Amino acid sequence: MSRNLLLISTSTTHGTGYLEHAEEEVKALLDGKSSVLFIPYARPGGISHNDYTAKVKEALEPWGFKVTGIHEHESPVKAVQEAEAIFIGGGNTFQLLKNLYASKIIEPIQERVKKGMPYMGTSAGTNVAGKSIGTTNDMPIVHVKSFDALQLVPFNINPHYLDPIEGSTHMGETRETRIAEFHHLNRQPVVGLREGSMLRIKGDRIELKGPHSARIFLQSEKPMEFKAGDDIGFLLEAY
Repeated sequence: MSRNLLLISTSTTHGTGYLEHAEEEVKALLDGKSSVLFIPYARPGGISHNDYTAKVKEALEPWGFKVTGIHEHESPVKAVQEAEAIFIGGGNTFQLLKNLYASKIIEPIQERVKKGMPYMGTSAGTNVAGKSIGTTNDMPIVHVKSFDALQLVPFNINPHYLDPIEGSTHMGETRETRIAEFHHLNRQPVVGLREGSMLRIKGDRIELKGPHSARIFLQSEKPMEFKAGDDIGFLLEAY
């Protein structure tokens, strides 16, 4: 597969504007492209598809990329088939995946990505790039017919990964505990992607980008830490 992906934990970090912290990597991903198809399906309320798309236009168009929302097209499938690049933004992962299925664009996205079309996701858009949405932090506010996601990579991602806070009196499960529970019933690796970090995937190479290390979980093994710049392409063939 000619993967060309940028999977970002979050669209905004503290003290930065929308996508500002990922500007260099976004420009590298979209090098040679002039337009981006934005899919605003993840937001269940509080912001319209038009307003969400306008926010993305405000960020990307000064960098030289024209943005259109998929809802502006008569046929979502045709829009995907003709897109130069796709960006799926954050919100609620269950809402997003339900809308991807309803729009019948799961397979068209998969086919385009196999042929090298750039794909960018943030938060929920990163979640759905994985094998399933079983490691999302979001509440299941809608019923989805399947947890199977776009499967652009054969592992799961946990965006917004949080470490336990030293000295905290919180008695609930940690994120690491939740992922261990997932691995009792599921085999695929999970990447805990901390805020500000992202995965740059080109072909069979996966490089961790950003200011933080990532915590990687394999079933029945101790979690591993990988620093920015490391090649973690083994995840493509872990099982």
